[in-house]
Amino acid sequence: MKKNLLAFTLVELLVVISVIGVLASIVLVSFAGSQKQARDTQRKSDIKQYQLALENFANKGSGLYPRRNSTVSADTTLCTDLGLTTCPSDPREVKDATFDYKYQSNGTLSDGTAAASNYVLWGKIENVTTTTYWAVCSNGKSGQLTTGIPPTGGTCPL
Repeated sequence: MKKNLLAFTLVELLVVISVIGVLASIVLVSFAGSQKQARDTQRKSDIKQYQLALENFANKGSGLYPRRNSTVSADTTLCTDLGLTTCPSDPREVKDATFDYKYQSNGTLSDGTAAASNYVLWGKIENVTTTTYWAVCSNGKSGQLTTGIPPTGGTCPL
């Protein structure tokens, strides 16, 4: 009596394993890009939240923004100036200090009082090949830029 054995050969198993490996590497490469894009979307949303908080501050303070003629961190100094208890920070700030939301306004002092008429908020984005920033200005302009950061005197670089 002859038995028919059904089984995979070693070559067939190796081929299947190599195909799975190639597919897994393709998925991982595309996953890294989508993670960067998701973090950039979070950055734009966070900066928009700061913009709304600044506009709310100005509505309560004669249309003026916190005066900071030098660049300050938004999640610490600006957050305190606005009287907020919690503020968003960049998703990569813990691993890389160059990823930090920044704020600057016009004026000659840097004391956080409501005395500035212009401001610029910005943060570094990562889903591009060159160093690029997302900026929002008090004049309503927003967008990506590769030059003009940090701005001078709260002047919008867009």
